Amino acid sequence: MEYIFCLLPVIIFLICLYLFDNFKLVDKYTLLFCLIWGVFAAVLSFYLNTFLVESTALSYKSFTRYLAPLTEELLKALIVIFFITRKRIGFTVDAAIYGFAAGTGFALAENIFYLLNLVDGTVLLTWILRGFGTALMHGGNTALLAVLIMSGIQRHKGMAVVVWPGLLAAYVLHSAYNHFFVNPFLQAVLLLIVLPAAFTLVFMQNNNLMQNWLEIEFSNEVDMLRMIRQGKFRQTRAGGYLASLRKHFSAETIVDLYCYVSLYLELSIKAKRNLMLKENGFPVIIEEDVKPKLAELKQLRKMIGKTGELALQPLVRMKHREIWKLNQLKN
Repeated sequence: MEYIFCLLPVIIFLICLYLFDNFKLVDKYTLLFCLIWGVFAAVLSFYLNTFLVESTALSYKSFTRYLAPLTEELLKALIVIFFITRKRIGFTVDAAIYGFAAGTGFALAENIFYLLNLVDGTVLLTWILRGFGTALMHGGNTALLAVLIMSGIQRHKGMAVVVWPGLLAAYVLHSAYNHFFVNPFLQAVLLLIVLPAAFTLVFMQNNNLMQNWLEIEFSNEVDMLRMIRQGKFRQTRAGGYLASLRKHFSAETIVDLYCYVSLYLELSIKAKRNLMLKENGFPVIIEEDVKPKLAELKQLRKMIGKTGELALQPLVRMKHREIWKLNQLKN
């Protein structure tokens, strides 16, 4: 019975988050990797915290309140930071789910350790509080950190800037939880109320953002690519802008800019098409020419340089989400 109450709640919560992902943004293998990393982070934090307890003058109570939350939240966060940096995460909701998975792995490893070492003489309520309280706290904190990092990234802030607010928020909440300012049972009840409500808001916001991104931007890109292929691009405002760049770039560079825009639009449309297919439960379309075209786009990006990219920003912004979108084709 202890194992059920201690381990099952956080697992069920993670499964629900995965199933509620309407747009199928979460990759199950990446999710599993985050879960495994959480287990590894728990083992690593055990040895690190043991070393720090023996090396500092802090009492055990002070250590669990002030230093342990920092080491644990930092170790859990590393996998989320890695995937965001690698452009493997594109939206807030998948960042939150991956973050919760890392926290889940950490909580499972921690609770199993306590079950194996402290089960004798421990009342059932303790395991209920660990399962519905501490475990959900670990998952929720890492999810919050991931949400704050992605929110900053989507405002085009650098990773070095956006990591610290997320880490600080996770640390403060973890430390506050370990202080037991309120009754542990009440803390668990609050988590059961706040976490589903918070994730519901994240899912709602993400669904609206995805719908606008897929419908409005997809339609604009299709229209623009059609005009290019029909030779009517010059008649559009985007085509007029691109033609005006002839004053600043050589003829060869202008050709590269046109090729870059055309190829980007084609690949972007294919990436969004696959996302819409996944959303509706259909298999994605895999085309053999996609990888060569991605390589060609990368080469064109090098050829136009940073100056060319800046000039094309009104038409093509190669930011975090755009690179993530193209990575979906690569994967």
